Parts: sequence; C-alpha cells; structure tokens
Amino acid sequence: MQPTHEITLAIIGGSGLASLPGMEVVGVEKGLHTPYGDPSGPLIRGRLHDKEILFLARHGTGHTIPPHRVNYRANLWALKELGAHRVLAVNAVGGIHPDLGPGRIAIPEQIIDYTYGRAHTYFEGILEGESIVQGLGEIQVKHVDFTEPYCAALRARLLFAAGMSGLDAYFGGTYGATQGPRLESKAEIDRLERDGCQMVGMTGMPEAGLAQELGLCYACCAVVANWAAGRGGGAPIELTDIERVLQDAMREVHALVEALLRRL
Repeated sequence: MQPTHEITLAIIGGSGLASLPGMEVVGVEKGLHTPYGDPSGPLIRGRLHDKEILFLARHGTGHTIPPHRVNYRANLWALKELGAHRVLAVNAVGGIHPDLGPGRIAIPEQIIDYTYGRAHTYFEGILEGESIVQGLGEIQVKHVDFTEPYCAALRARLLFAAGMSGLDAYFGGTYGATQGPRLESKAEIDRLERDGCQMVGMTGMPEAGLAQELGLCYACCAVVANWAAGRGGGAPIELTDIERVLQDAMREVHALVEALLRRL
C-alpha cells in the first residue's frame, strides 16, 4: 500500500453517501490488509476537478456494517498508507439544536464520546517493555492533544466552500457520539443537550481520535437526517423519512465537496 500520487483529499462516506457523482475512477484498492484488520471495503482512487482523491464507504458495500462494528482503525490506517493527509468525514446525525432541522449541514467544532467497547486507539500498550512496531514506523505510546478534535484549517476551508456553494451550513457546535445502532431515548437526548451537544450521531468516535493519533487533518461534515428523540415536535422517527432526507441532502454535500476541492 504505497501512495502513487499526491492525494488532495480523502472522503469517508457515511449513511447516504456511497459514491461521488462526477468522480472519475482511476483505480480501486481491493483486499487491503492493515495491522488492524481489513477496512470497510475497497478504497476508490479518483479524480474530481483535476484533484486526486480517495473515497471509502464507512459502512461497506451496501451499507452492511453497523456503527459499532466499523473497523475505524483499519479505515484510517489504510487512507494514510495510500497517501491521505486531509480527511473529510461525512456523518449522518440527529438534530438537537433548534437550528439543526432535517437536511441541514453542520461543521462541528467539538465532540463528546459516549461510545464504549470500540477499539479506540492505536496505542494498545507495551508488552514486556518493548515498543509497539507499526506499519508506519516504530512508535511509543503517547497521549495526543485532543483539545481541538477537528482540523481548524480544513474547517475554515469548509466554511469558505459552503459560502461559495450558497449552502446555509451550521458552523460550530458539539457532536455527541453514541454507541448505536439503536436510536437514543428522549431522556438520553435531554442529557446530551445538558452536556452541550447540538447534534448526535454514532460514527464520530473513535474516528476523530484515531485521525488525531495518525496526525491527519480531519474534519466532519455532519448531515442532519432527522430530529433527535423528543425534538422537532416529538414526532416518531421513521427510517423512510431519514432515507429521503439523506438522499436530498447529499446533493448539498456533493456541492460542498466540489467547492472544497477547488480551494485545496
């Protein structure tokens, strides 16, 4: 897994984003193996607006991998090994804040991790005093600074790209990452709101933390698929409505990605 071209941007597609319209596919990396197992699926090499990009569907082909079973470590490791330095993660979320109704795009600034039992670090500890040997070199366990979980430079470019595209993106806020795959109760959403979360999703962590460990410039494009439990009038959450909203919202995601690539 050696990079053959300079990668302008790697995109991790979440629910609703299984491909990028207009992308010229120049190669497909299949059967990749990492020290942490296999990534979710093939990594697609492509060109869009004369920029080299990588695309990976987080939930695999046909959206078959639930949030708590995604191999986040393998996904990010493979992207970096193939030459990625910047990663844009697309995540479907529920809106907690009144301004985050279905269909709106948000670029969060902070994240709170409520997940459990997920492989959440590349630093698993040292056995018998030996260093951990990894594919990208021999490294010692370290504590990464997670004060700012998202790359400020990439977030700034996303803000500019949203303006270029005429998108009414919500810039800022805190993403609450829950375990899934079930949706949350109203009481759980009330708790997240008290904790300061404006949106809730199931795939934001450990992905953001792992990207920080690898030194990747990583940012999140959160797509509001539905009102969180007890919000938006408290209507029942219907999966058919979520699918419809995501399908419509992905047109805005495509426009945002294209505008972003012109700035990179």
